[in-house]
Amino acid sequence: MARGNAFLGTEWAILCGAMSWVSERNLVSAISNAGGFGVIACGAMTPELLDAEIAATKAMTDKPFGVNLITMHPQLSDLIEVCGRHAVSHVVLAGGIPPKGSVEAIKSPKTGNGGAKVICFAPTLALGKKLLRSGADALVIEGMEAGGHIGPVSTSVLAQEILPTLAEESLVFVAGGIGRGEAIAGYLEMGACGVQLGTRFACATESIAHPDFKKAFFRASARDAITSVQVDPRLPVIPVRALKNKGAAEFTAKQIEVAGLLDQGGIEMGEAQLQIERFWAGALRRAVIDGDVENGSVMAGQSVGMVKTEEPVADIIAALLAECEAAFAQRRAV
Repeated sequence: MARGNAFLGTEWAILCGAMSWVSERNLVSAISNAGGFGVIACGAMTPELLDAEIAATKAMTDKPFGVNLITMHPQLSDLIEVCGRHAVSHVVLAGGIPPKGSVEAIKSPKTGNGGAKVICFAPTLALGKKLLRSGADALVIEGMEAGGHIGPVSTSVLAQEILPTLAEESLVFVAGGIGRGEAIAGYLEMGACGVQLGTRFACATESIAHPDFKKAFFRASARDAITSVQVDPRLPVIPVRALKNKGAAEFTAKQIEVAGLLDQGGIEMGEAQLQIERFWAGALRRAVIDGDVENGSVMAGQSVGMVKTEEPVADIIAALLAECEAAFAQRRAV
């Protein structure tokens, strides 16, 4: 973990996953202040909103934190400029292969921060190698056990495929389904330089998520965190893992409705796909902010069954580290 600590400038190489509506100034600053690495979820924010969020976070912590940018965002260049203006130390690119010139723009000293570090998500070994050649400073490998938008491969398989090949010379963080320190110990032994958690932090005391959103987590088991289904191949939907509820059924119905409009020629393909994405954005806000856990999208990873109570971020990190240390001590004693 020492390599991850040095790279992030933190006491512990424990990143918080960027969760829309959850990973904002309060949770991000709390995680950084506790020795971890908070990451603002930019999501669909405008440059103006991101500017305000970064400024507010900097007012709450003097420790390093990052910003997660979605590669498909239509104003990606402007968002990168905002990060540079605020001297953000690390930018996480998610949602697809970084557009041409984006990595160079983030790393350029002309951005005002002397050039930020770039972290990218690598769903395969081949893409991980390509991203590193293209300028990524570190990778996150995230398995399908995670909450929110996910890929098709489990964390354990990704770790076995990627860490032995890349971890010795490159910085690789592991994410997806991590709920206890014993898992952190295992991935560190395999060569990871750190880990990323989302679900465990979503219910932290400092998280602004609605009390009913947190209660849904406390009641849930791993089997309640299910993936969405794609109804029509013309509407490619990246699977989303969330707690099963009426909202999940409504999403299926929404896809059928939009596919019907496509058949009738009522909308163009671009608008159809946009409607699908708007559905998710609105459904997530209804759950996180409004507390509508029946009709909203309660995005959660399979580690949700290990989240039983609301705890301060500092206590969560301390517990994870204690479990990790105990696991190493047990191994040494054998």
